[in-house]
Amino acid sequence: MKRVIGLSIVALLIGMMIVIMVKSNIEQLEPIDESLATARFPKPAEESGLKIGETPPDFELTTISGDLIKLSDLKGKKVILNFWTSWCTWCKAEMPYMENYYQQYKESANVEIMAINMTDSEHQGIKGVQRFVDAYGLTFPIPLDIDGEIEIAYRITSFPTTYMLGSDGKIGQRIVGPMDEDRMKDLVDNLE
Repeated sequence: MKRVIGLSIVALLIGMMIVIMVKSNIEQLEPIDESLATARFPKPAEESGLKIGETPPDFELTTISGDLIKLSDLKGKKVILNFWTSWCTWCKAEMPYMENYYQQYKESANVEIMAINMTDSEHQGIKGVQRFVDAYGLTFPIPLDIDGEIEIAYRITSFPTTYMLGSDGKIGQRIVGPMDEDRMKDLVDNLE
């Protein structure tokens, strides 16, 4: 019995430390250093990834909350289509910015964020993704690419990779590496 109580206390302390670390990271948001981002994520070769002006492949995925979401249903809205994993350092860095941007501009900019988790690459599976979503307080849709099919269709080679889609459903920008709120706003504002 003492062992169970001791393990419970240790688990509680570890949980509290994780919450405090995540909370302090979220509260101390600083702009992402663009030069560092480009230094770590050089522009990919021309042949990789989908091209600006193309209509990306449609898909239907189940979100972490169990809803079915289809990309083509969002036509008429601007879409930030983000590909990420919970173990990716730059994905962790940009998620609080994405949440802040979403809360501030989702209505006024007529924008939706779809942050597709590359679930087939996750070390801790869907439970790990759920812990990440809860820790960062994410409210935008988190579709799960369980078998990697969407990752292959979109030719994702680095995380995070983001496609900015205009309200016509076409690719307006492709970004490899993290973004902060200002960059998201600029990119979305320049979409048609």
